[in-house]
Amino acid sequence: MSYCPNTHAEQEEMLATIGVKSIDDLFAPIPPHLRADSFDLPEGMSEFEMLTAMKKLADSNSAGLTCFIGGGAYDHLIPAAVDHLANRAEFYTAYTPYQPECSQGTLQALFEYQTAICRLTGMEVSNASLYDGGTALAEAALMALRITGRRKLLVDGGVNPFHRQVLATYLEDIDAEIVIVQAKDAACDRAACLAAMDGDTAALLVQNPSFFGTVEDLASLADAAHAQGALLVVATYPVSLGILSAPGEAGADIVVGDGQSLGNYLSFGGPAFGYIAAKKKYIRNMPGRIIGETVDREGRRGYVLTIQAREQHIKRHKATSNICSNQSLCALRGLIFLSLMGKKGLAELARLNRDKAEYAKGKLAAIPGVDLVNAGPTFNEFVLELPKKADRVVAALLAEGIAAGVPLGEYYPGMENCMVVTVTEKRSRGEIDLLARELEAIL
Repeated sequence: MSYCPNTHAEQEEMLATIGVKSIDDLFAPIPPHLRADSFDLPEGMSEFEMLTAMKKLADSNSAGLTCFIGGGAYDHLIPAAVDHLANRAEFYTAYTPYQPECSQGTLQALFEYQTAICRLTGMEVSNASLYDGGTALAEAALMALRITGRRKLLVDGGVNPFHRQVLATYLEDIDAEIVIVQAKDAACDRAACLAAMDGDTAALLVQNPSFFGTVEDLASLADAAHAQGALLVVATYPVSLGILSAPGEAGADIVVGDGQSLGNYLSFGGPAFGYIAAKKKYIRNMPGRIIGETVDREGRRGYVLTIQAREQHIKRHKATSNICSNQSLCALRGLIFLSLMGKKGLAELARLNRDKAEYAKGKLAAIPGVDLVNAGPTFNEFVLELPKKADRVVAALLAEGIAAGVPLGEYYPGMENCMVVTVTEKRSRGEIDLLARELEAIL
């Protein structure tokens, strides 16, 4: 109770009010093996001592690594204006708008964010953001189950395996079947998808570009899904949409993704934000909250929570999801980033990623014993098959200051010698050439 600001008398009053005699009685329902009698905490520090200790910890982190790792989190440039604007106190200290009439600035920013996501994905409606790409994928799957009344979900093996784990957790206690369709040659196996699709299929879930970096033909997948009365759910890498067609144009029904690459730092995996957008006819099945524009009784423009489908706002049994908040500040960073880039800037950024990846692809695939697995076009990621176990090669390159890629063996049995290499606009020709030299030397 050292950090509790309540006095002993106030604590006794609260305990008496709820009908227990002591703190121990209050926590009695928690099994003893789950309770800690004490915590091994260091002695208190002064502010200066604490800052010195924190800096020492920070300095122990790996620094100076040349990063070719992707797999859902990407090392992109972040314009200085993103930090400057997002860190203004009006945004930085504001919390989720429980009283929307008092949060017009936050609501307007989220309204503009929704607009940006709709334009980016080619969809008609977006919510005010979700936690991350994994939860966005899971929420889209739940939407598909509600919309179709069916119980089967086909998931392409090229969908991020980490996000598939989140999906499995979400649906663990739900009467639904998840069928994973294994990828073929680092691409969606269309024949296997068609064979597995039937009248009980609620949705086909694919990723474009896939976890392997392959750019998929979404239009044919949409046609195949719709022919069976199923939905097409597409997970996207938002930067790639600077040059790739929007999923909505290809017939997608729901589009999701992780917004980390839009103005958010890697930060050891978070925080970031998830986005979800859909056709307007599915708006009542979307999770979270949707910001709308209106006018007050004097004709002035204003913003409101048009739809509040989360359980904290409405009766639990009517909520579409138990998602309890959004990632407003991270989503704001995404909005600022997209606004700074603009349509032409995002296209130029995407081309830089693709062109540099193409250079790296040619350079690395030319190394004796190294094969390129992707048969189709890629964006800024691709799969290499090595003559040795990929995890050992990656570890050896890490010792040389190069984070070379993501070994695939842990997630895809039979691909123990394969790794995904990612090349963003931050990687120079010299760094790519260095990776090629070091990789060839190790092999």
